Amino acid sequence: MPLLDELGRLSGVFLAVLLRFTFQGAHCELVVSPAGPTQVNAIVGSNLTLAVSFSGAPDPVVIWLMGDLPVVTWTIGSSVPPDIPENMRKVLKVEQNGSLTFVNVSLGFASNYTVKMTKSGVGNAVLSFTLKVFENIQNVTLSTQPDFAKEGTDLFILQYSMLQGVVEHQMWFFNDIPIKTNSHYLMEPRSLVILRPNRSDAGQYTVLLTNPFSSVTTHINVTVLYGPDEPVLEAHPAQPFYVAEDSLSLSCHAEGFPQPTVQWDFGGQMLSDTHKGVLNLTNVRTSQGGIYTCTVLNEKTKEKRQKSTNLNVYETPSGNPMCSVGSVSNVNLQYHCQWPGGTPQAMLSFPELSNTSSGTGNFSLTVPASDNLNRQTVTCLADHPVEQKNCSITASSPAQFLSAVRTTHDSEGKIVVTIYCVSDASPKAVVSWSRDSGAITSGTAYQISSDTTQLMMVDYNVSNFLLQNYTCTCRNPLGSQSREIQLQGPSVSNSILFPNQDGTVVTLTWEIPPTSIVTGFDIQMKGPDLLSTNHTGIQTRGSSDGYRTIQQKPGSARSTDIFGLEPKLTYQFRVIPRANMTEGVPSVVHIVGPGEGLSSAAIAGIAAGIPCSLLFLLLLGGLIFLCVYCNRKKSRQRRYPVSKAVEKAITIQSATAPHNLLTGGMKSPTDYNRLQQTRSERPVSLPMFVPPEPVRVATIV
Repeated sequence: MPLLDELGRLSGVFLAVLLRFTFQGAHCELVVSPAGPTQVNAIVGSNLTLAVSFSGAPDPVVIWLMGDLPVVTWTIGSSVPPDIPENMRKVLKVEQNGSLTFVNVSLGFASNYTVKMTKSGVGNAVLSFTLKVFENIQNVTLSTQPDFAKEGTDLFILQYSMLQGVVEHQMWFFNDIPIKTNSHYLMEPRSLVILRPNRSDAGQYTVLLTNPFSSVTTHINVTVLYGPDEPVLEAHPAQPFYVAEDSLSLSCHAEGFPQPTVQWDFGGQMLSDTHKGVLNLTNVRTSQGGIYTCTVLNEKTKEKRQKSTNLNVYETPSGNPMCSVGSVSNVNLQYHCQWPGGTPQAMLSFPELSNTSSGTGNFSLTVPASDNLNRQTVTCLADHPVEQKNCSITASSPAQFLSAVRTTHDSEGKIVVTIYCVSDASPKAVVSWSRDSGAITSGTAYQISSDTTQLMMVDYNVSNFLLQNYTCTCRNPLGSQSREIQLQGPSVSNSILFPNQDGTVVTLTWEIPPTSIVTGFDIQMKGPDLLSTNHTGIQTRGSSDGYRTIQQKPGSARSTDIFGLEPKLTYQFRVIPRANMTEGVPSVVHIVGPGEGLSSAAIAGIAAGIPCSLLFLLLLGGLIFLCVYCNRKKSRQRRYPVSKAVEKAITIQSATAPHNLLTGGMKSPTDYNRLQQTRSERPVSLPMFVPPEPVRVATIV
């Protein structure tokens, strides 16, 4: 029985414990508590932990916030690593109980931290910490702004600086008495401001800087200076300006203690001819006009003040104003007017362009380019109190131009072709270059001069230059002009041969097309060799049937002299243009000597003239035949009867002027006049047929 009673008692206790724990599980709550201080101070480089403990739920999710930024997220007891930003992983570490550990903490981690723990079905808990990170305060210095405290100024600032450290508290002392903020003192971070300082503020100022790990005290002595007051300048006699040979005096004085000394300066030079602050100027010259500066100095405090006055001695600028026009970004026009010198400088303006803009000495005015300004004369007015002058400038768009080509060699034997494009324009035109394949920029194959007027091309092969059409465009803000350049191979456009009076020397001149690429010329001859002298002193001569090169000239040459010709012999000369190893078409052949004969051009003319002459003779013969035929047909026409008087006149005329047109055995036409003679007039017997009596007929022709 006792055993049964004991078992019953144990069962009751177990049931009570079970019911208690079941009741508690139905009403559990997640709680986060600090396991250390929530206000934590740390020094840079140390390790620390924001320690927490929790209860009410197993394995909650813990989230640490740095301000409002989540920095750690982890489920306690999870095998998954915590989620920490990559740039913080070397410093932050979460412990198994959710605490946050900092390793080698830096100043950047000073902040307010919040830990949140959540468990599904239980709720969440929040706890906040404040972490302050400090450095040891080192090398504190005090400075003032300005360097000296001056009586009557608005404020005077003392400020400290340090090599390193984080200050938690600062205290200021004046002559070992703590300073409190009031109407005369204002304490700000890193500085103490003295409002409206006076001479009683002179003394020793001390600053005490502290943090939980260090403290530093630093002193500075402040001296308050006063005087001199604002200098007073006067001129006697008082005039707005002076002219050469006038005399005047300048005086300067100022209040202060001790009494300030006075020093006059002009043009950076100290003037010694003064007495008690008075500067006497006699027979003043134009070079003496300008700024005169009076400096008053308190020799005890070294405080000084300056005041200047402008002494006007007028002088007209030399020469005349000069006008010019330039380009701004090749879009706008910038008009310049210069008339430097003079006192005062002349006032310059362009009233045609602006009524409000003006300047002195060297004035520029930028305006948008427009067609109205193209070739329009713009005048600059130069206004000086003594004299007025002006100058004019005309802006113009680029004019039409011709390009030029020059060919040379470089040190490597490459052909260097330079194209020049220059257009008359104001402002000066900027040249852009292009080819068939697009715009050209400076590089290995193409080089553009600094003023953009020259394009230089380098290559071994002349044919590479001939494959492109090059275009240069001269442009300024008012317009542009372009020209296309098609380079030609080596060629000669014209050549002339001039023999001397004796026939022993000839001068050969030639020209090339403007865009021809030529690096040199071969002067070739056909005929006897030129006269030369052998080693024995006897003149000898050979001969050759083909052309041979006797001279080589550079690409810049345009003439040559050939010596040693025999006047009684015949020579043929020609010029072969070259571009490195590439030969061009030879020039015309020039023949000199007694057997010159006909030139090739003359022979060609004769050959073309022979068939033309034959054709002309054939046409002339046909014309003669046509005339004869027409004349014969006319003479055979029927003759109408005429009056006796007309008949008689015709008979007489025939007798005095016989008809001689038809000769050479040709048969004469029938004489109808003889048929109309009377019987007594006929030299022979009448025929058997007697014609009727003539009838008078009037004929209108």
